[in-house]
Amino acid sequence: MPIITKVSSQKRPGRYNIFLDGTYSFSASEQTVAEFMLLKGQELTEEQIVAIKQFDAGAKATNIATNYLSYEPRTVFEVLQYLNKHDIDNESAQAAVSQLTEMGFLDDAKYAQLLVRQNLRIGTDGPISISNKLRQKGIAPEIIDNTLAEIADDDWFKPGEKVLKSMKSKVGKFSRRELERKMTAKLLSHGFSSALASEIIAQINLSQNDEDQIEALKKQGIKAYKRFRRLPEGQKQNKIRNYLFTHGFTTSEIDAFLAGEIIPLAELDEY
Repeated sequence: MPIITKVSSQKRPGRYNIFLDGTYSFSASEQTVAEFMLLKGQELTEEQIVAIKQFDAGAKATNIATNYLSYEPRTVFEVLQYLNKHDIDNESAQAAVSQLTEMGFLDDAKYAQLLVRQNLRIGTDGPISISNKLRQKGIAPEIIDNTLAEIADDDWFKPGEKVLKSMKSKVGKFSRRELERKMTAKLLSHGFSSALASEIIAQINLSQNDEDQIEALKKQGIKAYKRFRRLPEGQKQNKIRNYLFTHGFTTSEIDAFLAGEIIPLAELDEY
């Protein structure tokens, strides 16, 4: 059987070179040396050498993963990807993940709960966006579904309000209908469903009264007039009507503007 003839430390702290019968054979961590009591003069069977190398590879994988986890919580998928980038073989990586999972350092369900709660407290993502982010981190669909099922609809109101915070200044610039449409589109882009977006908008106090609606009609009507002022009168009227309609104003509001009841028609050229 081969005999350990030398155990020398490497430049890397905690790593040692193991020489068998006067020839370098393999390297091992301080943990591995201690676990197998690798000392000069010790005889090793081929089976023991294989076991030592497997243990060392697993210990290395665990140490790398533990260091990775020390910065912030990670998913199993993220840890496996990280180990792969560090040239850790799949068997050692899986063993490290299993060990860290048993120790409670890796838990995809807890990770999902943490990310959702953090978003509800300080984030702006809706459930669809959260679901996509968790999927990208390799979390199983059933874990995602179970985590999101625990969240009541009104718990999403706070992130939704943050999404719409800047839009409160748009009161008086857009019609009620267009403002709600823009709000809905913004919430959808942040991963809120149509139904949830409607609930969030309904409970937001925009303080948009009739005066705000008239002010918005003025602003949008002036924009339309400036855009189409050089067209023949009949065509201009139709273009302004269509413009205001697509911007959420009612037929009666549009008729009032075109009749000069909102701004005297003679004064439009002054704007």
